[in-house]
Amino acid sequence: QVQLVESGGGLVQPGGSLRLSCAASGSIFSINTMGWYRQAPGKQRELVADITRAGSTNYADSLKGRFTISRDNAQNTVYLQMSSLKPEDTAVYYCKAHIEQWSTGYGRLEYQYWGQGTQVTVSS
Repeated sequence: QVQLVESGGGLVQPGGSLRLSCAASGSIFSINTMGWYRQAPGKQRELVADITRAGSTNYADSLKGRFTISRDNAQNTVYLQMSSLKPEDTAVYYCKAHIEQWSTGYGRLEYQYWGQGTQVTVSS
């Protein structure tokens, strides 16, 4: 079994910063792409940013320059540094990871896992 545990959400004033963390644990052979998504009330879940194991990053166009994704492969952890936060950034932020697990008879198989989500509220 694999668990993704997010932390770092909370209430912040407009213009403030937050750093989210997501740690993966369990039966893990390797972790490929890790990413952050968000879902605001009444809206679809959308990609915020993702990062490959090698460190290549991809951001939603509207968030470039304010959000930075990074990872620590040794700790199986991905981070999201958010700055200059706006009320429209308010959402539940979810971590997703593409995790390879060893399966007897099948070798390495990749599965997608999601965290439980962490609430980020930007309000004065």
